[in-house]
Amino acid sequence: MSGGPIAQDWEPVVIRKKAPTAAARKDEKAVNAARRAGAEIETVRKATAGSNKAASSSTSLNTRKLDEETENLTHEKVPSELKRAIMQGRTDKKLTQAQLAQLINEKPQIIQEYESGKAIPNQQIITKLERALGVKLRGKK
Repeated sequence: MSGGPIAQDWEPVVIRKKAPTAAARKDEKAVNAARRAGAEIETVRKATAGSNKAASSSTSLNTRKLDEETENLTHEKVPSELKRAIMQGRTDKKLTQAQLAQLINEKPQIIQEYESGKAIPNQQIITKLERALGVKLRGKK
């Protein structure tokens, strides 16, 4: 070691903590610590706190409308003449429901629904069925 006394630096080093974030200021521990220290604590309740107001504010109008609505609304179903016409056309051509479905590029389930009368009539599908079966399914014969 080369000569000379070694100088010690005794300047204080100050390490500052970051100021608490908004979330940290609101957490229970911080609030309790502030209470113990005798600091003033202001609690502000937000106008719509604890209720799902935003989602339910406009529904009261709709709810009343729905309650007043007495009309019985149901989907249009496949008429029985159409069901019979589809089944007849398909059996005349000796096709299964699955084969007919494949011919018109639809799922077999759709043919089942039409023949059982559960489907909601779709003009495009009825047109495809007319072409595939060579039968007039709509309008007066």
